[in-house]
Amino acid sequence: MRPVLFASDLHLSPARPAQVELAFALLAHCRAHAGAVYLLGDLVEFWLGDDDEDPLHRRLVAALADLTAAGVPVALTVGNRDFLMGQRFAAESGVTLLGDYTTIDLFGIPTLLTHGDLLCLKDVPYQEFRRTVRDPARQAQFLALPLAERRRIATATRSDTQKSMLDKDDYIMDVDPDEVVRVLGAHGARRLVHGHTHRPAIHPLTLAGARAERVVLGDWYGAGEVYWVTAGGARLLPAAMLSAELARA
Repeated sequence: MRPVLFASDLHLSPARPAQVELAFALLAHCRAHAGAVYLLGDLVEFWLGDDDEDPLHRRLVAALADLTAAGVPVALTVGNRDFLMGQRFAAESGVTLLGDYTTIDLFGIPTLLTHGDLLCLKDVPYQEFRRTVRDPARQAQFLALPLAERRRIATATRSDTQKSMLDKDDYIMDVDPDEVVRVLGAHGARRLVHGHTHRPAIHPLTLAGARAERVVLGDWYGAGEVYWVTAGGARLLPAAMLSAELARA
């Protein structure tokens, strides 16, 4: 059985061409080597609507379409940067859009997938902002605006967000441990995989007396991490290392 790949927080942007090329090389290699690919949000810096003809975004849609056309299932949970990915994107790319929480059977281990922002309960201003921008009526109003205006609003919002993050303690922007335990129990899972916090690690947990774990995916502002899972085990490793291994395979 082929391995399963997980990645999050790629934040693809023309400003970081090395990461862009690494991401597309990895997707190309997955056509021959992956059994499935799960992308857990924030693929790009901004997704302003499926009608945005940004060249990088169109290249991403084409690469995902090539991957799904080759028979590799790709599923995506949107994040706080790409939550406007919609049905046109899904139809053109062949990607399955997941909900906020999705449980899969990962080689016999019930595994819960999410972007990760819903776990950061201590960041109350962000949670209020999230509820606002995820409101369907507000999204419809935003998508009705000219693309240039949407881009202006997104850029201004990003600038305000960066400033507010400077005033927040690190623990506020990390996940709430009690919420992690709660959602694992609520979904009957023993492994949680998420991104958003940009703090890659594998955290062992105890859930109802049994072993569990929380896997945090890294961002791609630097080297980038991926989670590569096989029937024999799992590894959280630099994307470049995996890409090189697959190129030699």
